[in-house]
Amino acid sequence: MKRLLVVAAASILLAAQPVQAQSILRDAETEAMFSDMSVPLVKAAGLSPRDVKVVLINDDSINAFVAGGQTVYVHSGLLQAAANANQVQGVIAHELGHVADGHVVLADAGIKPAMNITLLSMVLGLAAVAAGAGEAGAGLMALGQSAGMGKYLAFSRTQESSADAAGARFLNTAGITGKGMLSFFRVLQQQEYRYGVENIDPFMQTHPLSGERIQHLSAVLQESPAWNKPSDPALEERFRRVKAKLEGYVMSPERTLKDYPETDTSLYGHYARAYAFHKAGYPAKADAESLALIKAKPDDPYFQEIRGQILLEAGRPTDALGPLRAATEGSRNNPLIATTFGHALIATEDKAHYPEAIRVLRVATGRDDDNPFAWYQLGTAYELTGDTARAALATAERASMQGDQRTAAQSARYALANIPANTPDWIRAQDIVMAAQNDMEDNPKKYKKR
Repeated sequence: MKRLLVVAAASILLAAQPVQAQSILRDAETEAMFSDMSVPLVKAAGLSPRDVKVVLINDDSINAFVAGGQTVYVHSGLLQAAANANQVQGVIAHELGHVADGHVVLADAGIKPAMNITLLSMVLGLAAVAAGAGEAGAGLMALGQSAGMGKYLAFSRTQESSADAAGARFLNTAGITGKGMLSFFRVLQQQEYRYGVENIDPFMQTHPLSGERIQHLSAVLQESPAWNKPSDPALEERFRRVKAKLEGYVMSPERTLKDYPETDTSLYGHYARAYAFHKAGYPAKADAESLALIKAKPDDPYFQEIRGQILLEAGRPTDALGPLRAATEGSRNNPLIATTFGHALIATEDKAHYPEAIRVLRVATGRDDDNPFAWYQLGTAYELTGDTARAALATAERASMQGDQRTAAQSARYALANIPANTPDWIRAQDIVMAAQNDMEDNPKKYKKR
């Protein structure tokens, strides 16, 4: 698993939270599971699987949301709270309802009226204060803020109900049982009971109460021919594996070893402990757990991947090459796994491995260009082989992705001057220069020299 930072804020499953920097967890196995469990729902929503992504956020709250475009963000806490893959499919179906209905784009329709009410109350309140009616003015402003918030929350609840209905429709169309959607709402309902439903004002929530959602959705889901259809056993097995490895990665080693003690000889136990021991700084124990996984399933690319990662990060890059090569080939050159393999080839500091590193990393960046670490590794490999022009192009790609258009433009110009004209790399450098220049001209204050 790899961490990337993202700023996220949008329509969410449970409750409004402040905008904050959060880390994205990139993991080949998890992303493949998300893709396979969501594709039928994406198609049922009338969307293209090529355009929709499900992304894992490292956050222990039980939450999911959509932000811009067609990306569904799922918190790690939600996966930990879910009992099975079908529950996660229910959540994804709900979030696709937001995407299909354009709720993120239409957010202004709820915010502007609420803001107008608030601003009007402030104007009237300040006028009253200026006229000497201080208490009346303050009351007007408070009432206006309350009315504005109430109007926005009512708008939000309407959108959530709409997304619920759409999500149920997508499940039924895809032939996936809606039992997971309802059972997950019951998980949320239990949280409401623990808090005390009597303490929750239903009119001050972004979402309808879970009991209402269950009541509204039960009939339409139970009438579907898919209601009694079992969830895909293979998908459920993949979910249990992902959930175990996720716990090993995000939870404290002590918590993981409590949930998966060394007496647990299941694949899930070995998987969770491999990450926990690696995280805690016990490479020998971590390696032993990864070897147990490989012994059970020698051809599993994800088990080979974790062993290679453990060896690489323990300072044994040469030993890591075998399992990482097997993982790359076994996963059909999954770009995340291939990037780790390319990193290991470079880390051996053996010049004989650098050409292979370039080949592997070019494929990885070609299949997943939204990976700054892959571009960094590719640039390093080019630099080590003396190809400074393409090293600069890789730097330009990474800088452009991270919003550093000044560095992107400078590096791409160097690449343009030193790469043969009209080749694919030269054309790509030209594109980066033009895009970076346009962004700097459109946002002069952002790039003003200090």
